[in-house]
Amino acid sequence: MKTIVATLCYVRSGEKTLMMHRNKKPGDVHKGKWNGLGGKLDSGESPDECVVREIREESGLTLLDPKLRGVLTFPAFKPGEDWLVFVYTATRFEGELAACPEGDLEWVSGERLATLPLWEGDRIFLPWLEQDRFFSGKFVYREGRLVSHEVSFS
Repeated sequence: MKTIVATLCYVRSGEKTLMMHRNKKPGDVHKGKWNGLGGKLDSGESPDECVVREIREESGLTLLDPKLRGVLTFPAFKPGEDWLVFVYTATRFEGELAACPEGDLEWVSGERLATLPLWEGDRIFLPWLEQDRFFSGKFVYREGRLVSHEVSFS
């Protein structure tokens, strides 16, 4: 089993969150879902460096002060792959929103966010981003369905 290390960021502007509708990349495990932005760490890169690079590549925006909010693990999320994901929020950025090759980007209101096709675990951990404490969670999926989760806060 190999571990994939990645970042996930929820960029916010006022009451809206920048989300990606994963609808462009062939073979995407997230196809049809709405996600925050992010991606895999490059060799030698820190999570902070990765989140800034990934958001710039996917959206054209440059994050000015991303905040690490928690860490999530997804054992066997894909065959042969455990995922370790550093979760961020960001409210300060510069630049203009650009098209993304992986999906359509949209600023989504809080009420609408809850109605989108998200991963089941996202509905659980998104409220944790509103709390002023760090989280460490584990979400176990089998065949695309959430079968268990746990969390600790500090």
